[in-house]
Amino acid sequence: MAALKYAGMDDTDSEDELPPGWEERSTKDGWVYYANHEEMKTQWDHPKTGKKKRCAGDLPYGWEQETDEKGQIFYVDHINKRKTYFDPRQAFTVEDAMVKPKRYDGNTSALEILQGRDISDRVVVITGGNSGIGLETARSFALHGAHVILACRNLSKASKAVSMIQQEWHKARVEAMVLDLVSLRSVREFADSFKAKKLPLHILICNAAVCTQPWHLTEDGLESTFQTCHLGHFLLVQCLQDVLRCSAPARVVVVSSESHRFTDLLDQSGKVDLSVLSPTQKDYWSMLAYNRAKLCNILFSNELHRRLSPYGVTSNALHPGNMMYTSIHRSWWLMGLLFTLARPFTKSMGFLCVPSII
Repeated sequence: MAALKYAGMDDTDSEDELPPGWEERSTKDGWVYYANHEEMKTQWDHPKTGKKKRCAGDLPYGWEQETDEKGQIFYVDHINKRKTYFDPRQAFTVEDAMVKPKRYDGNTSALEILQGRDISDRVVVITGGNSGIGLETARSFALHGAHVILACRNLSKASKAVSMIQQEWHKARVEAMVLDLVSLRSVREFADSFKAKKLPLHILICNAAVCTQPWHLTEDGLESTFQTCHLGHFLLVQCLQDVLRCSAPARVVVVSSESHRFTDLLDQSGKVDLSVLSPTQKDYWSMLAYNRAKLCNILFSNELHRRLSPYGVTSNALHPGNMMYTSIHRSWWLMGLLFTLARPFTKSMGFLCVPSII
């Protein structure tokens, strides 16, 4: 077979040996295919055995995949300072039938979820991507080749997050843009600035949130927890809806919470009471405001999927995990103490599961 031929040991009667004029190649994501130079055609099945194979595992240490000016993939061995068009993983292939779906659990990291996936053609926007869940998600996407935009209120902190990711991989395409969800004007300005870049938008992750905030009104006259956790994202999706549709297949991912179960939006007569979404100071309780915003996240995600899925844009809401330790609690000392005590029993940012994102 080609792997043995590459090593100079092609004198074999193995059933995997290719007929004259055939060559074994691999795609960018590791699937093996066969080229017939005499008939100028390619196929996925081995010409003798009819089996399908793919390369097993990642590239060896020190190797990197590149693309030449003709769009053809080649491999660089940085240790031995050489390059080849032969995929070094082809010496270790497995039959397609033997590849089983991976099982994920609470200890699975975001990097493991995306392992082996080529998402270099995706553009991703993540709100609140400079810390916590947003940063780990942004890091995982960027290290797998996506063009990632951190949409954050604090540009200085976002720029530090960009530098951190680029220190891990100098080719990471990641940048920061200003987005302050407590200002509807800022949301519209961000959308206009993003559109001016003339980029597609394949994944929009509505992640930013606050919790246990003291009551105060935004410049738009709305309660800040509701506007940050829900209304700002609602407007952002509306402003970018046309870009999402033009980029289809695309998706919106809304980070919600199990706490949505501990509230409702109905009054005593069973009708939706909109006044509870932006309550007065005397009717405000921070955790209840957070719970209501998270319930709105899910209702919004469901309706968004119903409206946009016919156009190739899906929407998913997710719960990131029980007692996930982040800085979201920073405004209330009691909640901070609770999270500190519970931290040894919670998932860290390195073990973030990101379902339904790609």
